[in-house]
Amino acid sequence: MLVATLVLALVIGVTLGLLGGGGSILAVPVLVYVAGQDAKAAIAMSLLVVGVTSAAGAVSHARAGRVQWRTAAIFGTAGMAGAYGGGRLAQFIPGTWLLVAFALMMAATAFAMLRGKDPPTPRGDDGRLPVVRIVVDGLIVGVVTGLVGAGGGFLIVPALVLLSGLPMATAVGTSLVIIALKSGAGLLGHLASTPIDWMLALAVTAVAVIGSVVAGRFAGRVPEERLRRVFGWFVAVMSVFVLVQELVL
Repeated sequence: MLVATLVLALVIGVTLGLLGGGGSILAVPVLVYVAGQDAKAAIAMSLLVVGVTSAAGAVSHARAGRVQWRTAAIFGTAGMAGAYGGGRLAQFIPGTWLLVAFALMMAATAFAMLRGKDPPTPRGDDGRLPVVRIVVDGLIVGVVTGLVGAGGGFLIVPALVLLSGLPMATAVGTSLVIIALKSGAGLLGHLASTPIDWMLALAVTAVAVIGSVVAGRFAGRVPEERLRRVFGWFVAVMSVFVLVQELVL
């Protein structure tokens, strides 16, 4: 099981580095169904894994100019506040409920990404997305991050693409910076009430970082529409898997 967990950790890193999200969508099921962790411990551990891995993967994107720092700073700061609050709130909600909510949000996100690009949200005179809109989106995604252990890339990338109108490659790089900030805040919220297996968490994190760094070097070479559809189908499949595990099996 440890070997299988570490192999899948590599996939988690590749997913984050290439798509700017999806790592936590895979990390939580891997830690629950393969590594045998309970739901709340898995959620807390996934925040560590995804946060550190995202920070490492963001370096390649930043060097290539695929990070919009203003949006990352505002969205990330608001997201950190929401993530910490969500992490503290999670202790009062049953683990199964958290996983089901997680799966339903994934399904909705997959639908939005596969449906196609909506018109971007109106911007200010300088062409930038209004600060208030970024803050509100950041808070909402942050709360989700803290509650279900998702770094939020499966919500951040669609928000940056569908609402902010960023190119997919730039949304991926910007998402990784935001995920790193929010995952750290969410982890602090969880650690107040949830103990975790630090040895397993650090081992999974180390392997995932390797995958993220390698994948980040290729992200800009993949066609934008192909990235969007791969991301959408990946999220859709994982949402079905989690729902079946929690509600059927």
